[in-house]
Amino acid sequence: MEFKDAKHVTASLNYARAIEHWASSSTQISACSFEPGTAMDVGIALRILGETRTPFAVKGGGHATNPGFSSTTGVQIAMTRFSDIVYNSEARTVTVGAGLIWDDVYAVLEPHGVNVVGGRVSGVGVAGLTLGGGYSWLTNQYGLTIDTVQAFELVMPNGTVINVMETSRPDLFFALKGGLNNFGIVTRFTLKTFPQTQVWGGLITYAADAVDRVNTATVNFAANSTDPKAVIVTGYAYTLEQLLVTEVLFYDAPALPPGIFDEFLAIPSLKKDVCTRSYLSFVRSLPMNVTTGTRGIFNTISPVNYPLSLLQSIFNETLYWGEHLALESTVFVAYEAEIFLPTLLNHSTTPSAYPPSRAQPLMPLNIYFAWLSPDSDQLNQDAVRTSARTLQASAMIAGQNDIANAALYPNYAIFDTPLVNMYGANLPSLQAIKAAVDPEDVMGLAGGFKL
Repeated sequence: MEFKDAKHVTASLNYARAIEHWASSSTQISACSFEPGTAMDVGIALRILGETRTPFAVKGGGHATNPGFSSTTGVQIAMTRFSDIVYNSEARTVTVGAGLIWDDVYAVLEPHGVNVVGGRVSGVGVAGLTLGGGYSWLTNQYGLTIDTVQAFELVMPNGTVINVMETSRPDLFFALKGGLNNFGIVTRFTLKTFPQTQVWGGLITYAADAVDRVNTATVNFAANSTDPKAVIVTGYAYTLEQLLVTEVLFYDAPALPPGIFDEFLAIPSLKKDVCTRSYLSFVRSLPMNVTTGTRGIFNTISPVNYPLSLLQSIFNETLYWGEHLALESTVFVAYEAEIFLPTLLNHSTTPSAYPPSRAQPLMPLNIYFAWLSPDSDQLNQDAVRTSARTLQASAMIAGQNDIANAALYPNYAIFDTPLVNMYGANLPSLQAIKAAVDPEDVMGLAGGFKL
């Protein structure tokens, strides 16, 4: 077997780039790294790895916080060179490589006045977000990222390269939409595009004593807004011995309609960075990357809405864990309540691995802790588990009795989350598809949620 277009790097700058992750706790020292240049290269690599039973990992943007999900002590496959972006104005689609981050895609599409349903903050990879589902600032209008996928270029575990569409391989088309890296390695995605103007939005930071007004404004917005162009994320953060409340406001047009965000704008703030700007500028204005290089972990619950009592519980958890972990090298404790319309999952009738049911809305709560010392890994991981259980109980007290069975968003779920908690009744079908396309369990040699 001969690689047609590939790079092999070991102890070099390219190697360091290949294994690097946004969260340092997700970085492992690999035996070697491999940067394929074509889907055929990926196929040859998979055949070799399968025959030799060599552990490997596949990294797109490297934004996963779960350790070992896109890193390995074996062979690190870095998709860096899959960086092509091809816009088809007639078909109103764009085909993008699996090594890109969403910033790259937005930048190329911006001059054309179109956009895709992609990541919400700078630095997020195209591949990971899409294969896990994909919530976006445009989800109210167009659905999840997976709802806009037209085709996947997939290298199957046996090395065969195929184009997966609903008409050609409905089984894999279903499985890849939220089923992560269980069915092979996706090298390209073809996505629908949508018209895009400038947007209005940004971040407001409040002192902790504004929490009651922010929480009330959040509940009022969720109860009264019917405009799909409007999205908010209410956040709570503890860092540098300071408790803060934040609000990300987004409106998909250059100017705001009267009254839509007035309640938030009227609350006295520490800092306010909201204005009309390009979509890319808006995404880059959000400070997700301030913790780049620290150790970190996500976890989540899936409320159908955020009543006042739940928001207060989230605020209380932020304060408790921020103070409790401050002496344990934890530098950042954050919770973000993502507020969408109840119809956010109604944009597709095509089945997908995630969510297993679209009968009720799922509005993920992102729980994120960041710390410095490897000695604090277990402590912080246990803390985000405990906090998620506490908040799930709070939601149940508020009347959300079904939250214990609500599907968890795979891209936020902590690494030991049971598969049934993400895929529900879809799990047996996904396991059957996995067994059919990967009888030798080649993809089982890679990290991630394994079917």
